[in-house]
Formats: sequence, C-alpha cells, structure tokens
Amino acid sequence: MNPPSKLNRTLGLRYVIVVVIANILGSGVYKKVAPMAAELHSSGWVLIAWLLGGIITLFGALSNAEVAGLLAGTGGEYAYFKKIYNRFFAFIFGWSLFTVIQTAAISSLAYVFAQSLNNLFHFQQIFPELATLTLGGIFYPFANLSVKLTAILLIVLLTWVNTRGVKTGAGMSNIILVLVFIGIFTIIFFGLGSSHARVAESINLQTTNSSPVTISAVFTAMLSAFWGYQGWAAIGFIGGEVKDAKRNIPKGIAIGVFIVIVLYLLVNATYLSLLPIAALEKINQAGNQIAAIEAVKSFWGNSGGIFISVLVLITTLGCTHATILASARPYFAMAREGLFFSKVAKLNEAQAPVNSLLFQGVWACLLVLSGTFDQLTDMIVFAVFIYYGATALGVFILLKKIPDAERPYKVLGYPVVPAIVVLFCAGLFINTFFTRPREAGLGMVLMLTGVPMYWWFKRRNQQVESLDGE
Repeated sequence: MNPPSKLNRTLGLRYVIVVVIANILGSGVYKKVAPMAAELHSSGWVLIAWLLGGIITLFGALSNAEVAGLLAGTGGEYAYFKKIYNRFFAFIFGWSLFTVIQTAAISSLAYVFAQSLNNLFHFQQIFPELATLTLGGIFYPFANLSVKLTAILLIVLLTWVNTRGVKTGAGMSNIILVLVFIGIFTIIFFGLGSSHARVAESINLQTTNSSPVTISAVFTAMLSAFWGYQGWAAIGFIGGEVKDAKRNIPKGIAIGVFIVIVLYLLVNATYLSLLPIAALEKINQAGNQIAAIEAVKSFWGNSGGIFISVLVLITTLGCTHATILASARPYFAMAREGLFFSKVAKLNEAQAPVNSLLFQGVWACLLVLSGTFDQLTDMIVFAVFIYYGATALGVFILLKKIPDAERPYKVLGYPVVPAIVVLFCAGLFINTFFTRPREAGLGMVLMLTGVPMYWWFKRRNQQVESLDGE
C-alpha cells in the first residue's frame, strides 16, 4: 500500500488549546525567575516584566491569529510569509526554525529534563577530563556529558513516538498537561498558603542595589520571560491537521496564551513571596540550581525538592514532546515545494512526516552538545522575535493586498495592537545586540546560512525541471 501524500485533518479546538499550552509550558516556568531577578534586582519589577512579556505575547498572538485565520495551512508562518512577502523570506524563516528556533528549543528543553533527572539520581560523570575542552572558547561539548547524553536519548525516544502519528502525539500531550496543571497549582496553593510566604514582598518595587531600573534592563529581563512564553505559534505548523483551521487556530491561540499568562503571574508571585531577591540572585550565579526547587524546599523541605524535580521532569517531557510534534511540519511543507531536502517530503503510513522528524532530531541532538541552557534560550528569543514582528506587520500588508478577503478573526485593537508588536520586536532586536552580543551574533550567523542554501535548492529545482522537460 502506498503511503499517504497529504496530512489528515483530525484535531479540534480542544486539541489546539492543548498543543498551544503544551508548547509553552516548559522550563521557563521553573527557571527564568532567577536570571530576571539578577537583571532587575526587584521582585515587583520581575512581575512587571512577566506581565509586560505576557501582554506583548498576547498582542503578538492576536496579530498572528488574524493572519492564521486568513491563511491557515500546514507550515505556520512559513506558509503565511510566502503570501505576505515572498518565497525567499519564507524560506529564511523555515531555515531559521531548523537551525535555531525550534531545534534549539527542543535541545534546551531536553537538557533541563536531563538536569532534573540528574538531581534525582546523580549520574556518574562521563569523560570528566574532557569537560574543559572548548571549541572557539564558546562551546564545551563534553561538559556535563552524562546529562547531555540523557537529553539526546530523550530526543531520540520522543522523535520515535511522533513517527507513530499526530493523534498519538496529541493524546500524550493531553495527559501530560493535566499532570503539569495539577503540579503547578499545588505549588501555588501550598506556597502562598504557607507561613513562609511574604506576599507583600512579591510586589516590592525597590531594588536591592538601590539603582533605578532601566528600560534596557527590562528588555533584557524580558528575554527570559519570552522564553517562558515561547512556543505558542507552533500550532500553526500543524494547521493542515486541524479541523476548521481558520476558526479553531485563532481561538485556540488566544485562549491558550491567556491561560498561560494568568498561570505565570500566579506561580512567579509564589516564588517571589517565598525567596528574597538576594537568594534568587545566588541561584542564578550557581548555574546548576532551579528556582522552583529552592522555593518549594522552603516550605516542604527535601521532600518538596523531590516533588518539584518530578514535576519539572513531567513538564519538560511534555513540552519537548509537543515541540517535536509541531516543529517538523514546516520542513515537510518546504520539502514538498523543493525548498528543503527532498526526502523530508515523505509521509509514513501513520501520516507522520517521518524523515522531517529524523532530520530535526539529529540537528537537535547536535545542538545539545553545543551550548548552555541560557545561551540557547537567549539565541532563540532573539531569532524568533524577528519573525513575530514580521507576522504582525503582515496584518497591515494583507489588508492592502487582499482587502476584501473574508477574515474569520480580526485582531482586537487594530491598528494599535499589531503596531505595538512591530515596534517592540524592533526594540528587542536592537537591545539584544548590545546586551547579549554573542547570542545575537550566533543566531544571525545560523539564520544567514539559509541565504546560500536557498539559491542551492532553487538551482537544484531548475536542474530537475530542465531534465523533466527533455
């Protein structure tokens, strides 16, 4: 029997919301409060940064929802950018997903999963004598090798699970997400209700170093917040498998992002009420600690540390799985058009893009060996906000290109909301070059490798077409 050539539309609104939230809830909800505290030196300003990050994310999601409602299809922004801009820009975006955005997200999530597993079982170090071996003074491939190999094993396992079909993948996300919500609300309920909680301290705007908070510091802290919110747009990658996509994708994005904003504000207020800023700054300096674990230990002791370590395992497992599920679809769409390696266009009998999943898994495994968690996440946020801004700008462009087209969803607050997103993305782009030049530089280099690759794929297609015409 020949394998199918088209993806099957089987996912409804509930699955859309699940995939949106599952792609967002990962390591950021447990780790990123510490680097934000180290940047802002104020619990109140940390919460403001989370709120501002949530508002900008929601504005971006609403802008994306109008574009998705108009152009919904497999490939997400890749499909949108072809119609808004051109094939070259769409390809650079898809290539960026492969080289930086989605594969590095898979790598960093799997790495945190492995770190949490190490906290529980204390892995034996592998080749510790090679830990200081460096490539260009940037990459340390053999540092924490036992943790990195565990992360690679997780990527391999979840890639295999996703080759079994999208219903299998979405069903697993559903189960994991329920467990994650139970765990996070347990932290909020018992944390805020404990005698150790100082709720008033969580909204204190005074800085511990008595210095004023600058706009640049807020932007830099929001890099961490945006990693926490990163992932919502991945639902567009499986648009070809969503029933009534032009209505369900916009609704699912808006509902999912709003739920996460509320959840993040509650859980981070809990951390900040349990741990003073000075303690969070020390956690950030340590590098191998997770803020959520230390917060829960403050009222439940070592048993609380075990509880939160297991919760981090479940959460990062779910988010890694959801990211792998959604991320392989753009490369499949690109390969179908001759703008990616031709073997990636293959579907297996379970209607899963099996070779796209394999290519993605191999590169994600290599990225695990390349860098630290925070280095990877800052690089991702820098790269992805270029394209969030491009999508928001697309709302204006599409209104001029196809003014009479039916729009199942229209962005609230037009034109102010998409304009704010465009301006903010430009500001974040510029600020990151000054405050995180290494991460910004690496991200740009990896994205720009797509320029010669585009011309190579295009030339190969022309050669194939000329052979077919003979």
